[in-house]
Amino acid sequence: MFSKHLFYLTGDQLHAYLWQGGRLAGGGVFNNDRAGVDAFLDYVDNHGEMPAYLLADVIEEDFQRVHAPHVGGRAGRKLLQRRVLQQYRETPFRHVQVQGREATGRRDDVVLLSALTNPSAVQPWAEALEQLKMPLAGLYSTTLLSTELVRKLGLRDEHLLLVTQQSAGWRQSYFHQGRLKFSRLTLAIDRDGAPVDIGAEITKTQQFLTSVRLIGRGSVLQVALVAPASGHAMLEQQCEDGPETAFRFIALRHAETLAGLKTGDAAVAELAARLADPMLLALLARLAPASRYTLGKWQRYFHLWRTKVALYAGSATVAAACVVWVGVNLWQYYQANADSDRLSAESSLYTQRYRAVMAAMPPRVTSTANMRAAVNVERMLATQAPSPLDMMLVLSEALEQSPGIQLLQLDWKVSAGADSAAPVQGEVQSMPISSLMAGIPVKPPQALLLEAEIIADGDDYRTAVDTMNRFAMQLARNPHVTVAIERPPLDTRSSVKLSGKAGQSTVETRARFALNLSWKP
Repeated sequence: MFSKHLFYLTGDQLHAYLWQGGRLAGGGVFNNDRAGVDAFLDYVDNHGEMPAYLLADVIEEDFQRVHAPHVGGRAGRKLLQRRVLQQYRETPFRHVQVQGREATGRRDDVVLLSALTNPSAVQPWAEALEQLKMPLAGLYSTTLLSTELVRKLGLRDEHLLLVTQQSAGWRQSYFHQGRLKFSRLTLAIDRDGAPVDIGAEITKTQQFLTSVRLIGRGSVLQVALVAPASGHAMLEQQCEDGPETAFRFIALRHAETLAGLKTGDAAVAELAARLADPMLLALLARLAPASRYTLGKWQRYFHLWRTKVALYAGSATVAAACVVWVGVNLWQYYQANADSDRLSAESSLYTQRYRAVMAAMPPRVTSTANMRAAVNVERMLATQAPSPLDMMLVLSEALEQSPGIQLLQLDWKVSAGADSAAPVQGEVQSMPISSLMAGIPVKPPQALLLEAEIIADGDDYRTAVDTMNRFAMQLARNPHVTVAIERPPLDTRSSVKLSGKAGQSTVETRARFALNLSWKP
């Protein structure tokens, strides 16, 4: 939480406070004259750059309730700004607040307009802060801030009058269904120097609220009076319940606890025991809302200060992220070094064990490289050596679809490919078997000569030829198999003699044929 300057402004004085570590401490009192402003400049300059919050408690605060057409967005905001400017042209300190909509008719917006009608009470202090380039966070009033106090106290009455005693006098703020409608400040001491009768002043306020129809006749006004517990007895004599008025008394200390007030010195504690000023300042410091009254150019250094704080916060975040990233990398570096040392120790241990085992073994027949090569060759022979099993599976599936075909002979062989060397004629020598025949380095192509016969009725060779063609097509469906007809059932070659007898025959004939199958892995 940032330290803050808290300034409580009355009609003729400014009370300076410091908010540090969640505690309120007094700083000084300055009169609204040239000497007081000069002393105020020295005070602020000596306490360094901190955001300043200006809380006004002046009698020149006006409230107006108006109805405006319900317009949303940017146009609605401009409409309200023009309306409040028309109402208060003589002061720059204006505030507009939409408090809901009417229940009937056009359902216009219910708007509360307020302003500090005596700008000379605020301008010297705002200009002094501007001169020192101090960040002025906002201008507030005790009346508008009392809305938050009502929430803290849990007051939910339909017609509520909140009464507090402050430096400027008795502040009476009227709330309808939790929304501020009117406020009035009366002096605590009359012209004769005697304390005013607060009960009589509350009666005047109630009569005014009834005359302007903020309270209907017969409605009960709930009056919550915040005062020191020691003064409740005297106030009860002045404030008696009536048919349209009900009083309740709230101990000031209890309200200050709910507002989160913690005093930092004896002077503030003594003031907090009598007046509500410290309580409202603590509420303002803890909530730190946006400025209630417009400040214009006097707030520019606050915007710059907030931007600077945001940049510092962003830089701190980036720096923290970099520190974390460096820490993670360092941890990973040390972890990697530890893992490397552990692996080196394990490698040395395994090397020693290997050497011990090898020393106990008999002399090797061959080198380790040759043994590794032999193992690799054995694995390749086990997985890639040629076998007729693949072709037999294809042939079996085709025979199941062709029950009229009977096998006579199978001639399976392995093709060594074009790289295999052929023996030279006239030379008698034993040629070594090519490694391709054993499936090294890849599986070799295979060939299968298939001889079969087709049982047909009579001399129906057309059916036999069709049966052989369907059988060949079934074999050729496998993408690794190529089928070539070696000898058809009816041999029509010009070099073969064609013979037979015409006429019908009831004897079964067996048409033989031969197919040449090639298998490419």
